[in-house]
Amino acid sequence: MIGRCRLKVLKLSAQGLPQSWISLEQAVIHYAANEVRWEVGAEIAVFHGGINARTGLQSIITVNSIIGTKGVPNINPFELRPGLTNSKLFARDRNLCAYCGDHFHETELTREHIIPFGQNGHDAWMNVVTACKPCNHRKGNRTPEQAGMPLLYAPYVPSLWEDFILRNRRILNDQMEFLMAHLPRTSRLAA
Repeated sequence: MIGRCRLKVLKLSAQGLPQSWISLEQAVIHYAANEVRWEVGAEIAVFHGGINARTGLQSIITVNSIIGTKGVPNINPFELRPGLTNSKLFARDRNLCAYCGDHFHETELTREHIIPFGQNGHDAWMNVVTACKPCNHRKGNRTPEQAGMPLLYAPYVPSLWEDFILRNRRILNDQMEFLMAHLPRTSRLAA
């Protein structure tokens, strides 16, 4: 079971677009400020507050795993450019080397630049794939064509929904079901 301090709440806009992964404490602030418009998923925590002097009742806030909050979304899904990290890249490519096709543990993988920096390549989603260390070393500072090492799959920029899956390693089942329902049909994460 995931420790309570590691649980994350999926915060959505009132329209249902993912905004961020937030801590339980941040979720409680949204509940206390009456900013939660709707909630779905399982109840994942209950917080007990003080006693109301007028009513004599204790305040209780129950936090759900997915909340929709008031206000205008602070991200535009059409302008989103997900941050590129090795862990997200390896997850996008399912720990599969783009050259030999074998699966590897993260510690045995590298971020491989299709067009190398030495040939004016950039560090961007469309120019990187996952590669095992031996294949990355063998390819060196060459393109796949120059090295005679064709790519087994093409790179792509993850969608907003994929990015939220890629950035959290401890997604609860109901959160994963919600995000998976919005993935593009072509997503490698849906396979």
